[in-house]
Amino acid sequence: MKVFIQSIVAQLLLNPYIFWRGYQAIPAKKSWRIPYALFFILELSLYFFGFIFRNELPDNIMTTIQYICNSWYIASIYITLSLLTLEVIRLSNRFFHWFPQWITTHWKETKQTLFFLIIIGVTGLMIKAYLTVAHPIVKEVYVTLPKGSSQRDSLTIVMMSDLHIGEVIGKKMVQRYVAMSNAQHPDMVLLVGDIMDYESRFAENEHIEDDLQQLKAPLGVYVVNGNHEYRANRFAKYRWLKKTGATLLIDSVVQPDSSFYLIGRDDYVNKKRNALHTLMADIDTTKPIIVMDHQPWSFAEMTMNGVDLGLHGHTHNGQLWPYPLLMKLIYECPYGYYKKGPTQFYVSSGIGIAGPPYRVGTVSELVVLHIKFK
Repeated sequence: MKVFIQSIVAQLLLNPYIFWRGYQAIPAKKSWRIPYALFFILELSLYFFGFIFRNELPDNIMTTIQYICNSWYIASIYITLSLLTLEVIRLSNRFFHWFPQWITTHWKETKQTLFFLIIIGVTGLMIKAYLTVAHPIVKEVYVTLPKGSSQRDSLTIVMMSDLHIGEVIGKKMVQRYVAMSNAQHPDMVLLVGDIMDYESRFAENEHIEDDLQQLKAPLGVYVVNGNHEYRANRFAKYRWLKKTGATLLIDSVVQPDSSFYLIGRDDYVNKKRNALHTLMADIDTTKPIIVMDHQPWSFAEMTMNGVDLGLHGHTHNGQLWPYPLLMKLIYECPYGYYKKGPTQFYVSSGIGIAGPPYRVGTVSELVVLHIKFK
């Protein structure tokens, strides 16, 4: 997507508040106030320039505008949260008068100090948030399934979801993901939806399908649609996914070997996708059943149909605090390991990101599932 619509919130709501409070805090000198005001004018002009000419500007220029404006959008969220916290503290002093005297007698200096502390703190937070995205972790998850066969007693799966290949996640990051996966020596690799972000041309132009072809796993690489595969260029994305060498499962059932079943569901956004019981009509339910389903909405359906392991992504675990708190209100399980009845689930926070390349309070993860069959 060219310019993320969320950043308009920062332009119209957060920026005026931040400008007002900052203008009160900085020294009352032209050498401070003019550059301070110019920063907001230039950022606002850049945002609306990109928004108005988004269809005419080259991708490299739009990507730069997007980085700048969306980085400020994220920073403005945490500057605003810091300022609101200070507002509460300041208002509480009206009732309890708990500020030390040196603060009340040096209020101007106190405001300036707090202004710079917020700037330094948010800058440090943004650097850490960027590095969290740039350096995904390897998350080891151990699962025991109550079914098995004489042919296999264990299985190692690399699970990646939400790569969001596009303006932000490009060839170098995908090469890093592939190297991380191959280093785990998995039996099988599962790409659980949202492989692309919005437009398909970024992956096509960089030939990122060549990099995904380097994923190594003796039982194969399998991929399912996410909701982003249903956004712009849907059919171009389908053709591109076929070039990656992965097996695309759209309401499909396969046996990577004779010891278990793998079901790949079409994304939940397709309201006409096949029901799970239809997909399972002709399979041997005494064998382990693993289901890939991008959005974690179908826990009850999987439990009722005797699925052993459900694998999901989509939520990003909120990506940016405090959104993880909201995810807990929306989803039965927005992140991590979960068990409902006999069925076990893992919901990944994703290895990539949607929007600007920052994570606060969440992780970018490559999941390694160590499965034992009883």
